[in-house]
Amino acid sequence: MKPHLLPALALALALMPGLAQAACYASYKAKQDNPLKLHFGVAELSDAQCSKDAAAKALQSRLAKDGWILLTIVAMIPEDKLGEVKDSAGNYFLRY
Repeated sequence: MKPHLLPALALALALMPGLAQAACYASYKAKQDNPLKLHFGVAELSDAQCSKDAAAKALQSRLAKDGWILLTIVAMIPEDKLGEVKDSAGNYFLRY
């Protein structure tokens, strides 16, 4: 391998993990008991969590830290559609 290609190869390899961490988004419903509280939110997930089942597993623990129980994953949302749900999610837009 030519010496001048080594820096370019090293840079490409260093950037690969970042590329593998592309984000996806899920809308969800959650609740708290005593007193009953409900919320609709949108969460950012890693590319590896871009299915409803994987998103549910990831969000259950995130929400539980603040006493929320995941009820359902409503939908997986493409990045270009986030603006359509931002107002509906309010304070829970990308909070978890």
